[in-house]
Amino acid sequence: MSIKKVTVLGTGVLGSQIAFQTAFSGFEVTAYDINDDALEAAHDRFAKLVSIYRDEVDGAKDGKADKAAESITLTTDLAEAVKDADLVIEAVPEVMKIKQETYRKLGELAPQRTIFATNSSTLLPSDLKDSTGRPDRFLALHFANDVWRYNTAEVMGTKETDPEVFHAVAEFAGKIGMVPIELHKEKAGYVVNSLLVPLLNSAMSLSAGGYADPEAVDKTWRIATGAPFGPFQMIDVIGLNTPYNILVNSDEDGKKLAAWLKTNYIDKGKLGKSSGEGFYKYS
Repeated sequence: MSIKKVTVLGTGVLGSQIAFQTAFSGFEVTAYDINDDALEAAHDRFAKLVSIYRDEVDGAKDGKADKAAESITLTTDLAEAVKDADLVIEAVPEVMKIKQETYRKLGELAPQRTIFATNSSTLLPSDLKDSTGRPDRFLALHFANDVWRYNTAEVMGTKETDPEVFHAVAEFAGKIGMVPIELHKEKAGYVVNSLLVPLLNSAMSLSAGGYADPEAVDKTWRIATGAPFGPFQMIDVIGLNTPYNILVNSDEDGKKLAAWLKTNYIDKGKLGKSSGEGFYKYS
């Protein structure tokens, strides 16, 4: 089962990174998003990634990073994006209805051989498998933000995922420089987010409840644990829309945190590092 042509759906912060890392590793990559404005933003993200890779990634000099960016095909035509894909990695917003509708369209447009992988942070692949029309060729492939630096790729199937598909995707993850983390059964949040999400929610609860400012929470976490980043710094890198989308669809406490994020940050254009400001300001 060979994977050579890869399509990434969604060119946000993480989708762009996945597309770039895959192209940098020598695969033929197409990146899809819903409109030209989104693709223009993706083009800017790729340009920034070129600079980052030159500084931080072995072998990225001598034009390799530039060639990776130039090799990625950008399109707003979903049928064109997936017509010859071996693997489609979905990184669209963390909203069940959006993902389900995306997979219904994909199932009609992509070749029968195409494997579908969701990068969903919180939704189980079994919640989405029936929308794909090919549950045996569907699973989760979850990346951590800053993929070139935090290079895990969590692979998680459903009971219906073909073991050969699971193996092929885990092998692909290794070929693009990731460390495959294989989960033996479904777990919301995989390994990383099962540990991370409670931390981020606790941090937001402290600040939303008026107990401590984000800066104080981050300082405490860094000093007490030796971690390089505090939880609010992490959220800024992830982007505030992602936790908002998760929280607004959760329990009452989660909805209250979502409202706090929206009123104090998102509605003011403070979306995280990629927008220039979130909990912190960035040049």
